[in-house]
Amino acid sequence: MKIIYKDGTVAECPAEELQHVLRHSAAHIMAQAIQRLYPEADFAYGPATEKGFYYDVDLGDKKLSDEDLLAIEKEMKKIVKENLPIKPFILGRDEAVKLMQERHAKYKEEHIGDLDPDAVISFYQQGDYIDMCVGPHICYTKALKAFKITQQSGAYWKNDANNKMLTRINGVAFASQEELDEYERQMEEARQRDHRKIGKEMRLFMTDDLIGKGLPMFLPKGYTVWQELENYIKEKERRLGYQHVMTPCVGTVQLYETSGHWAHYKENMFPAMEVEGESFVLRPMNCPHHMMIYANRPHSYRDLPLRIGEIAHDFRFESSGTLKGIERGRHFCQNDAHLFVTPEQIKDEVSRVVDLIFDVYKDFGIENYRCVLSLRDPADTVKYHPDDAMWDKAENALREVLNALGIDYTEEIGEAAFYGPKLDVNVTPAVGAEYTLSTCQLDFCLPAKFDLKYIDSDGQEKTPVVLHRAILGSLDRFMAFIIEETKGKFPVWLSPLQVKVLPVSEKTLDYATEVYDKIMDAGIRVQLDDRNEKIGYKIREAQQVDRANYMLILGAKEVESGVISVRDRDTLETTEMTLEAFIEKVNAEIDGRKR
Repeated sequence: MKIIYKDGTVAECPAEELQHVLRHSAAHIMAQAIQRLYPEADFAYGPATEKGFYYDVDLGDKKLSDEDLLAIEKEMKKIVKENLPIKPFILGRDEAVKLMQERHAKYKEEHIGDLDPDAVISFYQQGDYIDMCVGPHICYTKALKAFKITQQSGAYWKNDANNKMLTRINGVAFASQEELDEYERQMEEARQRDHRKIGKEMRLFMTDDLIGKGLPMFLPKGYTVWQELENYIKEKERRLGYQHVMTPCVGTVQLYETSGHWAHYKENMFPAMEVEGESFVLRPMNCPHHMMIYANRPHSYRDLPLRIGEIAHDFRFESSGTLKGIERGRHFCQNDAHLFVTPEQIKDEVSRVVDLIFDVYKDFGIENYRCVLSLRDPADTVKYHPDDAMWDKAENALREVLNALGIDYTEEIGEAAFYGPKLDVNVTPAVGAEYTLSTCQLDFCLPAKFDLKYIDSDGQEKTPVVLHRAILGSLDRFMAFIIEETKGKFPVWLSPLQVKVLPVSEKTLDYATEVYDKIMDAGIRVQLDDRNEKIGYKIREAQQVDRANYMLILGAKEVESGVISVRDRDTLETTEMTLEAFIEKVNAEIDGRKR
């Protein structure tokens, strides 16, 4: 495929650039379609992305519907069919500003103001549409063969919450229809796995704007899963010497000024509340509270390592466009812990944290992950605590530990916490992009800020080092991850409904009730479906909606012989056995946490 550069040169497109060029050109074609449908639209940025393209547009008070997005896509197809030539031209700064003023393109005009004063500025034109762009682009609109508008969202101009919220229209583009078809197949798979869809079907959790965006509520079945995860990780931690605490969900602004979060994290926190002359905030993390627990009494080196854990309720003011069910909300519960250690204990304690992470991943069958050493960006003096010596010490210490442990990792600049470097374990889910699930952060900063001390073996006061670590991350996000990995088909031990008893008719209801009572007495999560419905309907609902691990189908034959027919959710096989053998089987699977 031939492409055209900003100087008018036409050349064959390098294979590695093809997708980028197609997607960038698709953004221009979409903008032209929007301009035709909404002549007053004012365009901001419209780049290609890793998977597609988008354009941020100021549509005034217009709110787009799904039908509007389809209309834009239809207009794009017309533009492609018109086979308009795409031609570049270059203007000096003053001419470029004048052109943007004539076209009432205030965002483009502002963008020109951000460029070097001596810059010459390139434009591309197709038909009546002109866009400021460095290119390259396809030569004719007809070269765009396969594309689709996917969604819309909100985006602030220049990614600054103080600026106007624009409409971001997203799309995808590929070199062939076959690639687009495969993308749509993957997207359908993603929709089927979406924890929000499954959570609603299974009645696990809910949200309501009257309560507040990003504030999910766990329903009985969802809270059962949540509790099982809490019990699971707390049991693991207790065996490793962790002590669990409970701390309040609020703290004074002064607390977060002391920790440094107020200076470095204030924009992600809910606004302060004024009460009796003091300012309080909903806490975004738990480290300041745990620092104060440590400071509550004197410590000797013999007390260390001190491992404080908490399933803690936290609140962060995430922008509404980033909210996603229980995967990313404004309220969540961290599987948090802070380990107070001597410098000599860093290696052993990091090693134990890493072992715990991988032990948990083994229990859940998580294999697709990678380790990242997240470092600060030395040039960013706003985000990071300004202490070069501390950062060098912390980064080298964590790097040395990871190397000594033989852990394969990559290094990423600018991903550290504001107070220290960290090991992030990023998982790649069945669908979607990777994200951090577990983390272990090395901190020399906060212990000094809170003036934490211990008496060392030489009788001298010294400052402990703190490891911040989260194994499940937040229980909410981990639960979303497991839902999407399993499509809601939880392993028996984690399942909110392990067994569903299905009498074939009212004639077998007494026997079904007797079976139900015995299973309940055995501590197994069970439900009796005593509705006057056809057995086929009951089975489908138990299997497809409830995702119960086992369905007990009880008809006249089972009553007569005193046995049960067990239908397995995963194999769809039905086996006849005694109730006693079934209870023993299920309890063994629960105790062994069979996947």
